[in-house]
Amino acid sequence: MSERKQYARVVCYDGFSMSVQAHAGAYCTPRVDSAECYTEVEVGFPSETEPLLKQWAEDWRYPTQTVYSYVPSKVVVTVCAKHGGIVGGEVPPGVTFLESLK
Repeated sequence: MSERKQYARVVCYDGFSMSVQAHAGAYCTPRVDSAECYTEVEVGFPSETEPLLKQWAEDWRYPTQTVYSYVPSKVVVTVCAKHGGIVGGEVPPGVTFLESLK
């Protein structure tokens, strides 16, 4: 049986944060546990409204209280860059860990 990894919430330089998950029970590609590379991931419950994620929202009326399904890994990297890079947390394989330089 594969281990289902729970990734620590990503925190960016400007304080923005979000959950970024990928495993057999998440909305990701591939939808398996412990893949070597995920091309799409599940984003959840961002700390503030992030327009770059809008098209993947389950319920855009509540942008900080919803899940974003099958978000391309490159979009997650772009969101992190927009918010100054990552200062804490983890991302699944296939999502570049864009560390803050600030």
